[in-house]
Amino acid sequence: MLDPSSSEEESDEGLEEESRDVLAAAGGSQRAPPAPAREGRREAPGRAGGGGGAARPGSPSPSVLSEGRDEPERQLDEEQERRIRLQLYVFVVRCIAYPFNAKQPTDMARRQQKLNKQQLQLLKERFQAFLNGETQIVADEAFCNAVRSYYEVFLKSDRVARMVQSGGCSANDFREVFKKNIEKRVRSLPEIDGLSKETVLSSWIAKYDAIYRGEEDLCKQPNRMALSAVSELILSKEQLYEMFQQILGIKKLEHQLLYNACQLDNADEQAAQIRRELDGRLQLAEKMAKERKFPKFIAKEMENMYIEELRSSVNLLMANLESLPVSKGGPEFKLQKLKRSQNSAFLDIGDENEIQLSKSDVVLSFTLEIVIMEVQGLKSVAPNRIVYCTMEVEGGEKLQTDQAEASRPQWGTQGDFTTTHPRPVVKVKLFTESTGVLALEDKELGRVILYPTSNSSKSAELHRMMVPKSSQDSDLKIKLAVRMDKPPHMKHSGYLYALGQKVWKRWKKRYFVLVQVSQYTFAMCSYREKKSEPQELMQLEGYTVDYTDPHPDADRFQKHGMDEFISASPCKLDHAFLFRILQRQTLDHRLNDSYSCLGWFSPGQVFVLDEYCARYGVRGCHRHLCYLTELMEHSESGAVVDPTLLHYSFAFCASHVHGSRPDGIGTVSMEEKDRFEEIKERLSFLLENQISHFRYCFPFGRPEGALKATLSLLERVLMKDIATPIPAEEVKKVVRKCLEKAALINYTRLTEYAKIEGQVTLFCFVFDTETMSQASPARKLEDVLHLAELCIEVLQQNEEHHAEGREAFAWWPDLLAEHAEKFWALFTVDMDTALEAQPQDSWDSFPLFQLLNNFLRNDTLLCNGKFHKHLQEIFVPLVVRYVDLMESSIAQSIHRGFEQETWQPVNNGSATSEDLFWKLDALQMFVFDLHWPEQEFAHHLEQRLKLMASDMIEACVKRTRTAFELKLQKASKTTDLRIPASVCTMLNVLVDAKKQSTKLCALDGGQEQQYHSKIDDLIDSTVKEIISMLVSKFVAVLEGVLSKLSRYDEGTFFSSILSFTVKAAAKYVDVPKPGMDLADTYIMFVRQNQDILREKVNEEMYIEKLFDQWYSSSMKVICVWLADRLDLQLHIYQLKTLIKIVKKTYRDFRLQGVLEGTLNSKTYDTLHRRLTVEEATASVSEGGLQGITMKDSDEEEEEG
Repeated sequence: MLDPSSSEEESDEGLEEESRDVLAAAGGSQRAPPAPAREGRREAPGRAGGGGGAARPGSPSPSVLSEGRDEPERQLDEEQERRIRLQLYVFVVRCIAYPFNAKQPTDMARRQQKLNKQQLQLLKERFQAFLNGETQIVADEAFCNAVRSYYEVFLKSDRVARMVQSGGCSANDFREVFKKNIEKRVRSLPEIDGLSKETVLSSWIAKYDAIYRGEEDLCKQPNRMALSAVSELILSKEQLYEMFQQILGIKKLEHQLLYNACQLDNADEQAAQIRRELDGRLQLAEKMAKERKFPKFIAKEMENMYIEELRSSVNLLMANLESLPVSKGGPEFKLQKLKRSQNSAFLDIGDENEIQLSKSDVVLSFTLEIVIMEVQGLKSVAPNRIVYCTMEVEGGEKLQTDQAEASRPQWGTQGDFTTTHPRPVVKVKLFTESTGVLALEDKELGRVILYPTSNSSKSAELHRMMVPKSSQDSDLKIKLAVRMDKPPHMKHSGYLYALGQKVWKRWKKRYFVLVQVSQYTFAMCSYREKKSEPQELMQLEGYTVDYTDPHPDADRFQKHGMDEFISASPCKLDHAFLFRILQRQTLDHRLNDSYSCLGWFSPGQVFVLDEYCARYGVRGCHRHLCYLTELMEHSESGAVVDPTLLHYSFAFCASHVHGSRPDGIGTVSMEEKDRFEEIKERLSFLLENQISHFRYCFPFGRPEGALKATLSLLERVLMKDIATPIPAEEVKKVVRKCLEKAALINYTRLTEYAKIEGQVTLFCFVFDTETMSQASPARKLEDVLHLAELCIEVLQQNEEHHAEGREAFAWWPDLLAEHAEKFWALFTVDMDTALEAQPQDSWDSFPLFQLLNNFLRNDTLLCNGKFHKHLQEIFVPLVVRYVDLMESSIAQSIHRGFEQETWQPVNNGSATSEDLFWKLDALQMFVFDLHWPEQEFAHHLEQRLKLMASDMIEACVKRTRTAFELKLQKASKTTDLRIPASVCTMLNVLVDAKKQSTKLCALDGGQEQQYHSKIDDLIDSTVKEIISMLVSKFVAVLEGVLSKLSRYDEGTFFSSILSFTVKAAAKYVDVPKPGMDLADTYIMFVRQNQDILREKVNEEMYIEKLFDQWYSSSMKVICVWLADRLDLQLHIYQLKTLIKIVKKTYRDFRLQGVLEGTLNSKTYDTLHRRLTVEEATASVSEGGLQGITMKDSDEEEEEG
């Protein structure tokens, strides 16, 4: 066992003092500046030692230390820092070179490549190019709208820019946000036959990827270091060396010097170094127990427990080391190792029950190479004789070289042998072929016997050969090389003089071999020639076996000052302090590589840190406390840190401090407890601050699940201990307070954003009232409307991206609703101010109500909430006032309109009716679009508007009827009468009123139906009256025609004169058929008025009613006229005229669609029979009616 020299102790103590000085300097520095300051410190000169230089060292930068100091002190600080880094690097490379506790984890989540500012800008340009139609990607309008929304809301967001700047954003985050947005859009699209929504989603994602990639792969990063590109993979030792050179700022030359000096490629030396370290830790533990110098624990009884933990940890390391194979070894060695591992008490030094090694357990296997080069001094045979050599390892097979002529005996032949003899005997013989016929064997010319060992020369040498007595070759030599390998578990061999008590009891020279059976089991064996098993052996288990060859470059290491770092005793250094520096530097390096790590180390970094902690006894609680400190510091500086990582470390520390032994360590120091309480308070403040800034710490729900994890961690931090859960109300109270702050933060930043955007400049909450008072009311309203749109967008994003909090706490949606109410309360100040500035009877503010109400009424938690009710209270008077004024305005427009009405047709009615119905509909649609949330007031508004519409339509109908009556009174009563267009327009107004009343006056439910029924009845009765008046007018014309025919009544004076005159005139001229002009004029009157009504009246049903009544009334009048002349025979002219009128009227009305039942009524039948009888009588007496008959005939003369 080798003890450190006094010079080494002095060197270690000096380094420890320097470490303390640097620790004090590091502890006194401020380590929570904003991110740019941290970057600046990393790039400060002198900290990376000329190496990678990307990582931050454990102590402040020279630029900070040099403030107020002179140059020598600054140089001293730099030198101290360099020494610490070099010493730390020595320990790190030893962990990498020979790990025996940890492995690189293979189950860690693969981190994504992070995006930088340049890539974000390029991405914006690509999406803008797509929206401008500058790409070849074909897309429909729905996809373009989705991309436009994504571009405007997400890509251009300052929160995304900050997230990218902090290094916490990957391409996958961008893709997931887009996917979430389009899923919501695609779900709202209508179903399309043959095209599923999953297909649409896949297509849109593929198009997004095409836009994202552009012409070249955005994810491909040029000029990246190879190490950074593979840091997420399992790294080789060389890659790990390179990584930690960058982390600790070690130069390539320094690494090479340390690599050679530490013999990192020598597994035996590394294992021996570990054994020395573990022995030193055991000695330190014993010394501490003897001197009773312990750290300060929370309980006195933990002091003895601490010593046991130290011993146990060393024993565990010994077990881990023992479990490693010494080397590849032979089968015997493996079998022996297997037997040793079955002994559970092998770590108990001096145990009498130890399994003792037998001689057969240390049998070694050697490989010998014998190379015969040439023979010199051969004179006894003729030059042309054939010679050759044989070689053998005694106890083994014999080999022969090729044949050669005696004049040139050279071969270069190699023979390979295996033996179990540490001291084998090698025989080489020279032969010549016998020429005699009876010779049985070749003639031996010479021989040489060698006794090689593993330490023998490996180069070819000349050896004098023994020759027969009669030989002439007195100076015969052979040149050959014997190379005997050294088995992996044969660690040392050679000749020694020894004297022992139990073995080697005589003082004599023996050949000794040091055999390593396992990492902690050695055997010293002495061997005789040609023996496989040792003559005697001594088992060295329980001792620290140390051995090493003097390094040929020792002077070179001394020259570069590396020897002190190599020979420093690890157990005498403060590894808690050194590990803190190592973990800090590693985390800084990790956060600055090309991956969005969120604070998670790479597999290679985890492996090195795990190995360092296990090998050098860094307590798990200290490790996680330091990790928490570093993560919180980076988080406070703007970096994105995964709260799950914070939760893991905090839970470990909490379990340790409260005695749950997460790593088997039961002792808790006062320092750990105090630091934990400080970190707990600081972490609580950090988490509350993140929840208060949740929109900015977790923008658009990124990183995924971070808000949920933060809330869960906050609950854990608020717990008094690990066993007692905190009441839900206490957590809710803290989160409620955070969200109240969040409302103020979000609204303040929103108004600042609006101001920067140039849209909104006038908010009393953010800006001074003097500036606001200078703006016009319209400008104020415009500003508050835009601000309301931004507020709604913020709350919609909160619901869409931050609703994951309900997965942590069921009451999260309720608190988010309270947060929204606080948010709206801040908006209320600006809204009320803007509304108060509006002039009286100004209705420009209604869009603001509609915007806000449409959002609030669809949110179950905000509907009829505090802000919603306040909004209603403000707008109730405005709505009532607006409806009152509109009612008065409509009433006045009806009065003025009908006074000035020209009754020219406009659309479905007149100008006044169209204006009336449009206003009523617009007013009702306006109120409907308000979607008033309070049911009672909404019902009141609807009821009032329906009543108003009923009253207005009633007034319209009455005014129209009055105008119709006046117009009809002025119309002609002769066959010249043609229905004016204005009369048709009036009828159309009633038709339109009928249609509009269904929409404008109808209400669902009981008594409200009366409005619609009342106006409906009024319209129907009015239409009935108008049709009656029209029919009366038409009948009056027919009565005029009949009164003219009455002149021909039989027995009247006028009839006799007219008949005589016609007969007398007929002898001289062609007299026209009497009565035809009158019939034709009437028929033309009927037909043209039918056409006018059919063309200009919009309601078919009213026309049919009119025609039915017109026809029936006409037939009735004619029938009554004939009934008055039952006793008289009709004059021939009367008969002809009536027949033509009746037949044409019948046919015309049938063509207009009058039903057969109406056409062939009893009145018509009576009329038809009478005229038929009169026709027959006239045929007898007058000789016929010249083709006019009541019979239907195709030859009937068609006139007019």
